[in-house]
This record gives sequence, C-alpha cells and structure tokens, in this order.
Amino acid sequence: MSARKFDLIAFDWDGTLFDSTAAITRSIQLAVADVGGTVPSDAQASYVIGMALLPALAHAAPDVPQEKYNDLANRYRYHYLKQQELITLFAGVLPMLEALRERGHWLAVATGKSRRGLNEALQHADLRGMFDSSRTADETAGKPHPLMLQELMAELDVPPERLLMIGDTTHDLEMARNAGCASVAVAYGAHDPRDLQACQPLHVAADVADLHQWLRSNA
Repeated sequence: MSARKFDLIAFDWDGTLFDSTAAITRSIQLAVADVGGTVPSDAQASYVIGMALLPALAHAAPDVPQEKYNDLANRYRYHYLKQQELITLFAGVLPMLEALRERGHWLAVATGKSRRGLNEALQHADLRGMFDSSRTADETAGKPHPLMLQELMAELDVPPERLLMIGDTTHDLEMARNAGCASVAVAYGAHDPRDLQACQPLHVAADVADLHQWLRSNA
C-alpha cells in the first residue's frame, strides 16, 4: 500500500455515492411541466445536478418566470420525495468508504443538496457517523464556488494539497480547481465523461470498483 497522499477526501453525494441521477432528472422534468415550463431534455436536466436547487431549476427551465420559482422548487421536492425510498447507494460504496476510514482518511460530503435533504439521505443510506464533516448548498456557497471546500479545510485543518474532491459533474471538478485542490471524476453519474476529462481530474473512474482501486493505489 502506498503512502497516503490526501488527508481529507470529499465526496459529492448525488450521482457519486448515491444512485439518484435518474430520479433527480425525472423530478426536474415533472416539476417544470407542473408549472407550465418547457420540459428540459434528459441532458439539460442532468447538467444542473450538483448545483444549489433554485439556480439549478432556473438553469434547467429558463422560460419559467422568477415568481414561479418557489412553486417549481416545491414540485421538484414533491416528485423527488415520492422516489427517495427507492434510491440506494451505488454497489461497492460502503466497503470503499469503510476502507478509506480504516486507512486513516478523513471523509466529507460536499453537495448541492440542502442540509435537510442530506440528513435524510444519510439516514436512509444508514451512513450517519461515516463522515467527519459535510457542507450543503443552503448553508454555504453553491458549486462551483470553492467555499464548501474552503470551509471543510478550515474546520479539519487540511491544506489544499491534502484534499481530494470526488464528483460526477463539472461543477464538482471546477469547485476543486477553484479551491486549489485535486479532483477525481466518476463517469457513471450526471455529466459526460468527455466534459469531465476536460476539467483535468487525476482520474475518471468508470465505476465504483475502478474508483476504489484508484484510491487504494493513489490516495
């Protein structure tokens, strides 16, 4: 086993640890239809995953007037919650996280979800206590602003060169770059692997097994 290069590994949640990309995409589409907007394509809806909710919905539905944003957000939450109990961790995530903890890494979540949404997801996935810290989009700046990672580094006293960000969107990778941190992308989430590769991550993992193997050898 190689010497540890990163003290803190921060994970995005949706599409990286949690197999929720399809549910989020469909919930956005249904919410936009509910308020009378032009329904975005799968690619348009999945692109905004990882962003804070209101900016994400505004980007996905540019013809929905601002006065309908609260209704749009409420309809999104309604449709997502109907599916939430059916969403699970990607296969292999739990043993990967346990192995990282055994190796002495600090683990964190940096997500576009709300605090309430993340807490519910952690409880559903039985991962409460797995992570040393977390940041959500409603309590700090949303991606790709670097504040989430900057706050995690300050809290855990970790310099940028000792933090690794892992995510499935260009928003995740750009946030890491803006914070002066390294990143790894996963190709099984919301964004096209070619777009992820353009952000110059250290690695683009094809699946969780590939990610776990890379982390064993390189993190």
